[in-house]
Amino acid sequence: MKAIYMDYLNRLDVEELAMTDAEILEAIETSLATQGRGETVIEPRVHLEPGVANGHFNVLRGALKEPIDSAGVKVVGDFVDNYKHGLPSELASLLLFDPRTGVPKAFLDASAITDMRTGAVTAIGAKYLARKGSKILGHVGARGTAYWNVRLLNHIFDFDEIRVHSRRPESRNGFAERLSRDLGKPVVATDDWQSCVEGADIIVEASRLDAPAPMLKTSWIKKGAFVVPYGTMSAIELSLTDIMDKLVVDDWGQCKGGKFGSLRAHVEAGKLSAETLHAELGQIVAGLKPGRQSDDETNLFWHRGLSLSDIALGHAMLTKARRLGIGQRLRYA
Repeated sequence: MKAIYMDYLNRLDVEELAMTDAEILEAIETSLATQGRGETVIEPRVHLEPGVANGHFNVLRGALKEPIDSAGVKVVGDFVDNYKHGLPSELASLLLFDPRTGVPKAFLDASAITDMRTGAVTAIGAKYLARKGSKILGHVGARGTAYWNVRLLNHIFDFDEIRVHSRRPESRNGFAERLSRDLGKPVVATDDWQSCVEGADIIVEASRLDAPAPMLKTSWIKKGAFVVPYGTMSAIELSLTDIMDKLVVDDWGQCKGGKFGSLRAHVEAGKLSAETLHAELGQIVAGLKPGRQSDDETNLFWHRGLSLSDIALGHAMLTKARRLGIGQRLRYA
């Protein structure tokens, strides 16, 4: 058998790449359009619960045709209490394969990829479904993906007001300080959910609840707002979907099943179904379905996380790494 080599990017390599906001958004928007045109394969995520800690693994699988031309599997842990051990709650690994032979092509630390691509999908959802003049952002949650939600949303909208909230004061205050420093504008840490989200143009719910609880009240959502709930455990009321003009998801196949997810109860109650679903985001990005059509629309986007986004951003990172001479080449066989 001939020698097989694979590319390897660790956390330090990914940091050295210094992916720009524009590079991240371009990679993810291109992959969403590819998905919308039906040029991908995606399978619903599966979960592994070890049963020895407050957490689980998500396993995501998919493949994209050329020019990315890769199949991929990402395994990401979601362990709520990791902060007690000085660890991030989400640590991830991405394997890319040749879809024709099964030969491994690359192994990447995907923790940053997970954060970046999640933020990019949130931002691109807002690009197509939020009001163009949105100026107030309310964001609940301060975990890893939260930073990129706010940063990439601000890249598109240049908000006048950014409010953030999370359960622990040290978490939300530190989050607001980091964002304020990096974005060059004030970011307000609020003491409660209501003052964070009420009256906001764009509302992102990325909380870390131990069990479902209706923390985000439907009555706080103003007409014409755009709402993105994606916590693992639902933090929204069952009535939230009743006020929405458009319900959009990233992939209906994985949203309609499984144990976890912000709108799991809405699927089970029939409030979100194949009949009430407006579109998958990829269909909108590809121009096959309309996005926002008026300023009066109140829209919701639920994304559970696409393997396709991980593969696309991983591919973009590898392309940049080869150009800059970053990373390692490992002998596989």
